[in-house]
Amino acid sequence: MAQKKKSPSKSRKSASSGARPPSSGTKPRARKPAPRTSAPRPLPPPTTTLQQELRMMAHSGAQSLQSLIVFLAVLVVIAGVGIGAWAMRPVPVYASEEQKAGSPFDATFTAENRSPWFAMKGLKFACVLDHVRASGREPTLIEATDVRFPAGSAGELKPGEQATFRCPFRALFGLPPMNEDYGVVQRAQIYFHASYDLPFIGTIRLSDNSVPFVLNTRLLPPRWTSKSE
Repeated sequence: MAQKKKSPSKSRKSASSGARPPSSGTKPRARKPAPRTSAPRPLPPPTTTLQQELRMMAHSGAQSLQSLIVFLAVLVVIAGVGIGAWAMRPVPVYASEEQKAGSPFDATFTAENRSPWFAMKGLKFACVLDHVRASGREPTLIEATDVRFPAGSAGELKPGEQATFRCPFRALFGLPPMNEDYGVVQRAQIYFHASYDLPFIGTIRLSDNSVPFVLNTRLLPPRWTSKSE
């Protein structure tokens, strides 16, 4: 009895049925990284000759010198403007009025604003007894009395205006009102102190001390004059 031959289709089915399907959890194969291209090497710095280096140093030195000259010129201009503005500030000029009777300690003094441009506002006067020869007295500052400004300008002197005041030096020595102690007066040296507002900037105060004054007995009647006169 002849055996039946198996069909090739059945054998293929059996082979395909026995093969295991690929599991879903298998990892994909990692790709090999692309080979890195090496970066080009930097070119070596160009070589400079000694002459070129000296030229570069001279150029940079000239630029530094030019900057320094410009900086100094700006400083000189600023200093010149500041000195000019300070020289133009108003400064009172003092004089002693002629007194024919009484003690020179009762003299009346005048303060004049000779600035042609600026007024002096908030002006206050003080008198300073600098020293009295052979007395050992320390310099003493006292407020001026009987201060009188032009009408309608209290505490202000406009250009060309004058104010008058007195210095109560007599009270420092305890002298009676009519005592004329010329010995003390002739040995005394005084000066005046003024404080006032800076023009256009009232929050800043200026102060000025006058030159020393002494009693000039060569004048008739004697009165206080500056030592330079």
